[in-house]
Amino acid sequence: MSSPSSSAALIAELQAEVASLRAALACSSPPPPSSSPPLPPPPLRAKIEAMSAEVVDSNPYSRLMALERMGLVKEYERIRDLSILIVGLGGVGSVAAEMLTRCGIGKLLLFDYDTVELANMNRLFFRPQQAGQTKTAAAKATLEGINPDVIFEEHTYNITETAHFDHFLDRLSHGSLTNTTPVDLVLSCVDNYAARTAINQACNELDTVWMESGVSEDAVSGHIQTLLPGRTACFECLPPLIVASGIDEKTLRREGVCAASLPTTMGIIAGFLVQNSLKYLLNFGNISYYLGYSALLDHFPREVLLPNPECGSSWCRKRQEEWKGLWKAKEGGREGGGQGGEEEQGVVHETNEWGIEVVSEGGGSEDDDDDAAAAAPGAAAAPAPGAAAVGGGGEEGKEGGKEELSLEDLAALLQSMQSL
Repeated sequence: MSSPSSSAALIAELQAEVASLRAALACSSPPPPSSSPPLPPPPLRAKIEAMSAEVVDSNPYSRLMALERMGLVKEYERIRDLSILIVGLGGVGSVAAEMLTRCGIGKLLLFDYDTVELANMNRLFFRPQQAGQTKTAAAKATLEGINPDVIFEEHTYNITETAHFDHFLDRLSHGSLTNTTPVDLVLSCVDNYAARTAINQACNELDTVWMESGVSEDAVSGHIQTLLPGRTACFECLPPLIVASGIDEKTLRREGVCAASLPTTMGIIAGFLVQNSLKYLLNFGNISYYLGYSALLDHFPREVLLPNPECGSSWCRKRQEEWKGLWKAKEGGREGGGQGGEEEQGVVHETNEWGIEVVSEGGGSEDDDDDAAAAAPGAAAAPAPGAAAVGGGGEEGKEGGKEELSLEDLAALLQSMQSL
């Protein structure tokens, strides 16, 4: 049995050790939180009633309105009267929504049923702190901060479900700024065939123009396509093999296996999609009916896909009858009309007080050089790869050709080519 003196010494020793631990803990603890409240987020800029071309640092539209001043777009401010419906806010759709917001579109209707995940962070637009939020809510919050002048409408549901399809049709037909007339354009940015088929059915039924986009599973190719009901091929006119075979695409997915994803490819396709949308809606340049992109080859195939008279969609066949003999694919803006057929105008500069002009190496101005090339008797387009360049060899072929070949020379040349 221990003596009282030894017990007292042990207690004193333990008390000293506790005091030492408390002192060490106090030194390592973070300082108490500040009593001042956290700073509020910066306020949104005030809404701007009308676009202005005034060149000042406080005008977010000055560089957009410069397109009008340079003669590229007529009445750019019309963009604020337009509405676009976007289905799918993934790697392409979210970036397209941001681009259109920065361009000053009047209204965006956003459709997606999914939530933001950390697995989405290899793409553009969404941020890690938005993980768990619905993509529509997260996108709306971000886009409103970029441009409060745009009207945003969010819908978080799957458009392929029967319970939601009628509402989807209603927003297509009444989604304008006034909620009384149809939207001006639909953008498909989805990653499955079921949603594309649903959009195709709705747009054929309502005769609504839409643009489809996609990126391959290996992330190194993609495409955009303009679909004019009854005029160009719809999604059912030339269906992918999976759709034509009636295979459920869900059965093709394997657990633990996902498609590749590159923000570069998705950003490129989103840029093509929005550029095509602007050209179609604002009537400038040449729209693309189908534009492909291969990142490995830097190849950009372009096609016009015509409708199938035996399309499986009854609405497509009906639209084909309505447009029969009334439309022909052209290069240009809205439905091929645009400014593509107008005389091309050079960039217009407001002032040029020193009279500067671009001069070719030959000494003449750039315009003079173009005119001379067009008027030269021997001027011709560059031959296709593998084609014989008639009159292009020897000294006679230099500088546009000193003399033209006679009919006898051409006949002899053709005969020699046939004997090869």
